[in-house]
Amino acid sequence: MLIDSHCHLDFPDFAADLPGVIARARAAGVSGMLTISTRVAKARTYEALSEAHGEVWHTIGTHPHGAGEEPDVPAAEIIALSAHPRCIGIGEAGLDYHYADAAPEAVQERVFRAHIAASRETGLPLVIHSRDADAHMERVLVDEMGQGAFRAVLHCFSSGARLAEIGVELGLFVSFSGIVTFRRSHDLRAIAAEVPHDRLLVETDAPFLAPEPHRGRTNEPAYTADTARSLAQFLDIPFEEFVSLTTANFHRLFAKAVPAGER
Repeated sequence: MLIDSHCHLDFPDFAADLPGVIARARAAGVSGMLTISTRVAKARTYEALSEAHGEVWHTIGTHPHGAGEEPDVPAAEIIALSAHPRCIGIGEAGLDYHYADAAPEAVQERVFRAHIAASRETGLPLVIHSRDADAHMERVLVDEMGQGAFRAVLHCFSSGARLAEIGVELGLFVSFSGIVTFRRSHDLRAIAAEVPHDRLLVETDAPFLAPEPHRGRTNEPAYTADTARSLAQFLDIPFEEFVSLTTANFHRLFAKAVPAGER
């Protein structure tokens, strides 16, 4: 059974039919979903989601788009909230310089480093968001890993090959979303081919970035199967083997996540 390693089930897109979204995921062979925090202030929302649905886990953290709103959340607060039994990771946090009104780079970096500290302290993996910030991200990751190891995933990977290489060298996992199925994503598929198989994850980043053949629709966890099928075909790995591989990778990284059959 597949796992959607990154989605946003708290977003308004799913408010009217969340049970249906989860049921469709289950029908598509997606047995687990990790709903990702974008604001520490919304911790109770994520906790309620994962408590209500056995297929769902959550993380805690501040998305770089929210760094200006939560510029000084201490690592200690993130650590405390991560103790929730269904919280299995820190983030998503990182650097995103795509939009002109983004929080200043220094603020984003400070918030990001606080999350790294929380990840290091708890042993929970960090979900990293990086967009239009490859060189800065590389510097921070190399510097922080030198201060003490932590586990992490470069989520919804769409950066350059060098950041993927650096991430793998540092022991990070790399997760691919529906972008990898797009017709013009030749370079991204080439990067995916170079990632060691034991570091690969798949995700939707729902409600964004629906894969082919659903492009243009609201993305949802059920579509993890389409991304997995497309990537497995490109990598010349039998689909069922790819499913087992990425699910095992998920549980190696997010070790706190107890598979549904074992709860």
